[in-house]
Amino acid sequence: MNYRTFPKNKDLNVSEVGFGVWSVATKWWGVTDEKLSLSLLHHAFDKGINFYDTADVYGNGYGEEILAKAFPRSRDKRIYATKFGYDIYSNAGERKGHTEMPQKFSAKDIKFSCEQSLKRLGTDYIDIYQLHNPRMDFINNDEVLEALERLIDEGKIRSYAMALGPDIGWLDEGLDSMNYSPVGLQIIYNLLEQEPSKSLFKKALETQTGLISRVPHASGIMDGSFTKDKVYSKDDHRSHRRQKWMEAGLDARDDFEFLYNEKNRTIGQAAILFPLSAPNICTVLPNFTTHDEIDEYSDVSDLPPFSEEEISKIETLWLDKHSSSLDQPFSNTKTKPTPS
Repeated sequence: MNYRTFPKNKDLNVSEVGFGVWSVATKWWGVTDEKLSLSLLHHAFDKGINFYDTADVYGNGYGEEILAKAFPRSRDKRIYATKFGYDIYSNAGERKGHTEMPQKFSAKDIKFSCEQSLKRLGTDYIDIYQLHNPRMDFINNDEVLEALERLIDEGKIRSYAMALGPDIGWLDEGLDSMNYSPVGLQIIYNLLEQEPSKSLFKKALETQTGLISRVPHASGIMDGSFTKDKVYSKDDHRSHRRQKWMEAGLDARDDFEFLYNEKNRTIGQAAILFPLSAPNICTVLPNFTTHDEIDEYSDVSDLPPFSEEEISKIETLWLDKHSSSLDQPFSNTKTKPTPS
């Protein structure tokens, strides 16, 4: 496994392939057996994965509790990133569907959420504490930033970051957040969804902001599991995708065969190598639901990076064809204000 450091904090040395704990902490991805979930977490660590990204809202705290259960010792050997902002305390119980819970980002709520996350994680510090899908009113907010700085001073967190979402878009929010010295920014970036994240790279370099990239396989298109006949259940997080976009993604996948056919790479590995080729991306978060997927995706570190010729061909295909064929609406604070 190769490791990369966040530019603003060299102590945050993370595996370039991380573990998105949502895949073993919610019902949205198919892993509901705790024994399997724990086995996957252990196997990932054995393969050199030391970066675990979770959130208090995953399973209403379970996404943090399972890390404490999986790794009761040797805390210093793992980097934990968790997220806060959704009010899981006033709205207890399993979330119905994929609607957002109300968000609370007051100084009091931030402190309380952090202390509860520390208890669930079984630790006395969080490596990266992320605002979970913040809108502009809480990105550009002195109360929020001062509360986070106090948590650093108290030793409860080592750094803070912003996780953009829940869906694609949030360009202005990403650009603005980098003005406030977060150590990192979590984005969606893959072969089929290159914008708007590509428009964040220049400022990320200028501000030394490390990037965490999720959804590398574009909801199953770029790992080969999605076909035109496949229909995701309503409980599956991937069911929010528009069918027309998914079918356009299949056409694009055919154009990207040069990255994996007759190459020493699987389609899933090629999909991860793409974000790893971008500037300032520190780690990529695929979905892990089987041991074989962990083996396949973690072995990316043993493969050579894309050649300049391959990168050039990807850029040409994107600009000339797929930026239009895969065009989709981008969300922002105006179209999706803070949920309340």
